[in-house]
Amino acid sequence: MNTRDVSGIGMTSQRTRERLVQRLCDQGVKDLNVLEVMRNAPRHLFLDEAMAHRAYEDTALPIGYQQTLSQPLTVARMTEILLAAGPRKNVLEIGTGSGFQTYVLSRLVDQVFSVERIKPLLLKAKQRLRSLKVWNASCKHGDGMLGWADKGPYDGILVAAAGDTIPQALLDQLADGGRLVMPVGSEKQALHLVVREGGEFIHEVLESVYFVPLLPGAVR
Repeated sequence: MNTRDVSGIGMTSQRTRERLVQRLCDQGVKDLNVLEVMRNAPRHLFLDEAMAHRAYEDTALPIGYQQTLSQPLTVARMTEILLAAGPRKNVLEIGTGSGFQTYVLSRLVDQVFSVERIKPLLLKAKQRLRSLKVWNASCKHGDGMLGWADKGPYDGILVAAAGDTIPQALLDQLADGGRLVMPVGSEKQALHLVVREGGEFIHEVLESVYFVPLLPGAVR
């Protein structure tokens, strides 16, 4: 069997995945539900075959178009932060990329709406998610900085690209009690958590991260 197989043979073996999960635990990820999803997620299927052998390393990997598949620790941490105050029903993801973060969210929340500005990446991601029978995630081609207003408000928003500021459109689409997790900054980036309390937005700066930049517009 080759690296595209989901069954857990060779480089996708359970032992390989367990080592990855242990590294996540060692680096502070505590949410057992998140760890279980990361343990079972077929990350190799979200990469081109040439990169699939590196799928279970804790590192970011290229997916083309100057974009990356975030390292597993980053995916796990952002998901854990998003869910820290309890289950989320309606989640907006900005930056579908390979579809891996979308897949992880789909296993932990009721509904995911994901926006990707680069159409070829979006088409590949949609194909992967369909092949894995992910039916509670909807993806569209568009400008992530504008969000997806028709499907909001959202009790969770996760942004997988770094902006100089948090776009007002995303704050407007955050429900009361909702949580937004996003990297902010250019040369120096940090993960930000925003919690909406009525008309107020409570900001908290978390750990340092590195992401590709959040850009306006959509690319075909």
